[in-house]
Amino acid sequence: MKRLASSVALLSIIVATGLSTGCSTAPPSSNTFTRSEAGRAQSVEWGTIEAMRQVNIQNDQRGIATATGAVLGGIAGSTIGGGTRANAAGATVGAVAGGAAGNAVSGRTTPGVEFTVRLESGRAVAVVQPGSLSDYRVGDRVRVTSDGVTTRVSR
Repeated sequence: MKRLASSVALLSIIVATGLSTGCSTAPPSSNTFTRSEAGRAQSVEWGTIEAMRQVNIQNDQRGIATATGAVLGGIAGSTIGGGTRANAAGATVGAVAGGAAGNAVSGRTTPGVEFTVRLESGRAVAVVQPGSLSDYRVGDRVRVTSDGVTTRVSR
């Protein structure tokens, strides 16, 4: 029984680590592409940066991380103690702690920049991506690429 409890706790830690790492990935920068984006045709337009502002990019999967943390914490906590009451108390405390940890991991933000770019076509677009205001300047000529899902500003 003790061996099973140790195995469940170890498995919970491994899964929680993997899920929290997956849930806290930053959005792609102008230099980072996912495997599914490689080889995908993108439209390209040229323009000039008219305005920029610093923004924070928050993880979209906040609820998933909180729920996952609560479930895994509850499983791990239920292995504590020698009786039914101790197991129930451990599960409750573990679920609360796991939910709080999952929420904290998913609540991290990534610094980013919102660009307003006037395209050569005359149309204006706003694009948010990770980065710093020091990476570009108002008046810079930039390339705006889009595959219909992800849009990036680059030089």
